[in-house]
Amino acid sequence: MRTLLVIGIGPGDPEQITIQAVNALNRLDAVFVLDKRMDRQSGLRAEVCRRYITGPYRLVELADPDRDRTAERYADAVADWHERRAEVLEQAILAELADGQTGGLLVWGDSSLYDSTIRVVQRILARGAVDLDWSVVPGVTSVSALAARHRTTLNEIGGPVTLTTGRRLAADPTVTDGGVVVMLDGDLACRAIDDPAVHIWWGANLGTGDEELRSGPVTEVADDIAAARAALRERAGWVMDTYLLRRQ
Repeated sequence: MRTLLVIGIGPGDPEQITIQAVNALNRLDAVFVLDKRMDRQSGLRAEVCRRYITGPYRLVELADPDRDRTAERYADAVADWHERRAEVLEQAILAELADGQTGGLLVWGDSSLYDSTIRVVQRILARGAVDLDWSVVPGVTSVSALAARHRTTLNEIGGPVTLTTGRRLAADPTVTDGGVVVMLDGDLACRAIDDPAVHIWWGANLGTGDEELRSGPVTEVADDIAAARAALRERAGWVMDTYLLRRQ
């Protein structure tokens, strides 16, 4: 039987790798890299391997299928993308891992939060072509890193926290009770908020040398965030950001 480990490696700082993740990395015969043409992120992942894996291993780079961004239904496009990702990874597992060997998928942040890796592995299992044992190692999330870098909490005392996406915030930009953490927001939907009582804590490329942080009333700092985000993309070549909204 082959083994696959899904390993959370945090949002970018190699020092945020857990001891459990380091132990899992040192079980790997092959590391599968399935990226969206983000060369800098691939380099950071390779740096994690160089820093913590003490024995021999193979770095197997795979071309990530494109997601259809013209489809009428977002959910259908994502499901199709997951299936094609499963096909690519399944073929790599069969080609690169012998019976008894272990492969790894290194996931930015934690695989439980707005990440497709677990769903892709479940699709591989459902296809039935690979006899596969697998487990998941949790990682530091960009959400927890964001709160730590801003020295704040996600919730008020006894209050709720909502995790959502930019797409959903754009549909309803109202911030009422509790903290609202927004991820996957390529268009900065927070700019539509016109309530001066709503504060934002924003962070991009957290834990890397290109990290950017901004905070303040969203009506006052949204344009600065947009400018910082554009400059970061130009400088680093990629942006992964998240932010917290809360009424003050």
